[in-house]
Amino acid sequence: MSPSGVSGYAGINARVRVMYSTLLSPQEMSGLCEAPDYLTLISLLKRTAWGPYLDRVNDKDLTPRRAVFQIKTRLADAFSSVAYMAPKQAQLLLIQLFRFYEVGNLKAVLRGIIAGASWDRVRFVLFPPSSIFNIPAQAMMEAGNVSAAVELLRGTPYYETLSYAMKRYNTEQNLFPLEVALDLSYWRELWQRVSGLSSQDRAHAQRIIGSLVDMNNLMWAIRYRVYHHLSEVEVINYTLPFGYHVRDSEIRTIAAGGDIAQVVKRIYPDLVDVDTLVQEPWNRLPELELQLKRHVMKQCKAAFVGDPFQAGVPLGYLVLSDFEIQDLTVLIEAKSSQTPVEAYQPYLLCDCASKR
Repeated sequence: MSPSGVSGYAGINARVRVMYSTLLSPQEMSGLCEAPDYLTLISLLKRTAWGPYLDRVNDKDLTPRRAVFQIKTRLADAFSSVAYMAPKQAQLLLIQLFRFYEVGNLKAVLRGIIAGASWDRVRFVLFPPSSIFNIPAQAMMEAGNVSAAVELLRGTPYYETLSYAMKRYNTEQNLFPLEVALDLSYWRELWQRVSGLSSQDRAHAQRIIGSLVDMNNLMWAIRYRVYHHLSEVEVINYTLPFGYHVRDSEIRTIAAGGDIAQVVKRIYPDLVDVDTLVQEPWNRLPELELQLKRHVMKQCKAAFVGDPFQAGVPLGYLVLSDFEIQDLTVLIEAKSSQTPVEAYQPYLLCDCASKR
């Protein structure tokens, strides 16, 4: 097993802290928010650490979709760079964390197949390829149907999960069981990787990964009940029976028709306006999720305080970088469609009004 502690994290800690310093400051984000149009936004982004990735594409080809793809490429490179420097058990965790984007690619490919889309139509919607990825996305698209595409996944971590779920897909002709199976399998494996860390690493990783698990599981339960009107048994079957602060009993309370606001406030007493958000779920639940993401961000930033030689440092940077991309994606789409600021600002994790 690779060393941990100071000897295992000395190199990666230095590199990650340099990368952490290149995250956009509140002042830079405010400047991006104030950009009057898409071209100005891209011009400003090119002056930041995202610039070299945007410069790889000619301006005439830098559509909003391609711009998002290019900035995601930087995150793919960061994961590869950081993961392979980490001690063995932390490396396995980081690689599994990165597979979140591979799972997203699988879903996009399967949806593309159902929609009859071409590879050229789908390729730049996917997360950029990486040395960590091993799915034959183009071959799956060209297979022409879901069953043939799943067969191409033999030898990957996804084949057994999807082949089992195919029984229900063949009956219902709906991708939902395949997507749920992928999600649940992914998060179970990620949590197992956290459990495999040393006690010190595990405590730091649980704060970040556990917060992500909690957020996803809670939002799944709420959406399944409110949006999809699933039965109690279905909600329980399609969520995780573990978490960091969100317990199985609380998920079961939501599944059984309990008071969602009371459950959320008990777990997250610092969240604001929870009653209103839950009372108007069709247009306010994204705001609840945004608050939960900000809670995760706090856990990520806290990892950079105190002992630097632990798994929370690379995890914190990579998750924060992903959240930054989420904000940039909102801005790119908003500026390209000339969406007014009051319409898109509620979907930003950053506070565009703050300056540093």
